[in-house]
Amino acid sequence: MFAIFRHAESSFKVRKLFMYLRQKMYSDQMKAYFSILLILLVGPMTVAQTKTNIPETLDIKAIWLEKWANSKLYLLEIAETMPEDGYDFKPSPRQMSFQEQLLHIQQNMHWLGTTYFSEETYTKVDATTLSKQQLLEALSERFDLVAKQVQATSNEKLSETVDFFAGPKNRLQMLQLLQDHVTHHRGQLIVYLNLKDLSPPRYVGW
Repeated sequence: MFAIFRHAESSFKVRKLFMYLRQKMYSDQMKAYFSILLILLVGPMTVAQTKTNIPETLDIKAIWLEKWANSKLYLLEIAETMPEDGYDFKPSPRQMSFQEQLLHIQQNMHWLGTTYFSEETYTKVDATTLSKQQLLEALSERFDLVAKQVQATSNEKLSETVDFFAGPKNRLQMLQLLQDHVTHHRGQLIVYLNLKDLSPPRYVGW
């Protein structure tokens, strides 16, 4: 504590006061005075040191939508890299195939986007018979639709709490879930490509 105090103030008067207080530290009352003085002197300096250049207001939707657009392009590149005859590939019997992973991503976007960012009712659509090209188009369309749904959601609505199977969440957390879910399964798809000796597209993390 003394080292912090000496570093915080270098003026002659404060050093004299420091020496005096140190001599009087034997009493509980002086210990209290010393603690208060230390907070008053060091506190403002600590706050100043921890300030960041982050603006007071951020356009959260714009930041999220930029990442969402990049996430779309990255996933589609990965999906395009796998030949159509490799879409039924799965590393082990208990795992989803490459195609099933993509379908799962598309269906999750459909569910979350419809349920939490629109007035529509979610209805699961069977897309298991889609060709590679049809699935790529379905993924692209769903990314775009979710972007429109989020864009149309006010900032006030983003802070509203909604019912979710994992407990009450706000819509901002639903945005995080949308992005995180895509990232999670996209990472698995990269492993699939590597197991097929196919080079994954260049990483896009922003």
